[in-house]
Amino acid sequence: MSLTISEECINCDLCRPECPNEAISQGDNTYFIDPMLCTECVGHHDVSQCIEVCPVDCISKDPNNVEDHDSLFKKYSKLVH
Repeated sequence: MSLTISEECINCDLCRPECPNEAISQGDNTYFIDPMLCTECVGHHDVSQCIEVCPVDCISKDPNNVEDHDSLFKKYSKLVH
């Protein structure tokens, strides 16, 4: 499951530099997480770094992009090669 950023985002830019896959970019009103690049930090960290640094807790699992740990690791493997 990739992550998503809700409209509560305050555009603080703390999450973007923490993403090891460069999946986060600035949208019109909030930041955006590309589900094709998001691995929830699987392969890099034990916890999602964007969630850890978000001061307003506006990042959560995206119910529209459900993936298990194995799928996220396969995606990670493709991204690093």
